Amino acid sequence: MSQKPILAGCLFILLIISCAKEKEENPFLISEGKIGYLNTKTQLKDIDSVFKEDSIVRNLVDNGFSRRNEVLIYDKEGNILLILNPAKEFDSTSTIGNIQIKDKRYKTSEGLTVESTFKDITTHYRISRIENTLRTAVIFLDEIDSYITIDKEYIKGDARYNTDIPIEPSQIPDDAKIKHFWIGWK
Repeated sequence: MSQKPILAGCLFILLIISCAKEKEENPFLISEGKIGYLNTKTQLKDIDSVFKEDSIVRNLVDNGFSRRNEVLIYDKEGNILLILNPAKEFDSTSTIGNIQIKDKRYKTSEGLTVESTFKDITTHYRISRIENTLRTAVIFLDEIDSYITIDKEYIKGDARYNTDIPIEPSQIPDDAKIKHFWIGWK
């Protein structure tokens, strides 16, 4: 029996595994439970090794009512990539609770980025719910663990001025731009 077919088969399997691993490790891909090299199990203490080529700034934010930790990730050129908040405050072993996407290179497999519009959201995702806040409409996309805000300047009708009135997708124009893009893992 010739060893060539077995060797060719092994090489083919290694190629498939290598390609799958390369696809998995896209540093800017947002998917359910994962964003780049981060996932729902990543602990704050591991951030230095995950972003070893980038700059990491740890801040204590005090708004007068509460204090919280946040970790800002900057690339080599000084552009902000992400803002991370722990699931459990003041605990280095805590996992990440929320991530604010700041850089347009981060995108879903459907191409959703911080520069997308409401049309991009409705074309590719099912909206789980919309919350009406004082300044924004908060759109929840459970399938990718995210919530996206759109400024209320885009909202049509009385819901724009009254937080007690629910916002319907039909009240948001297709060209409404994303204000903030968050991943929520709490």
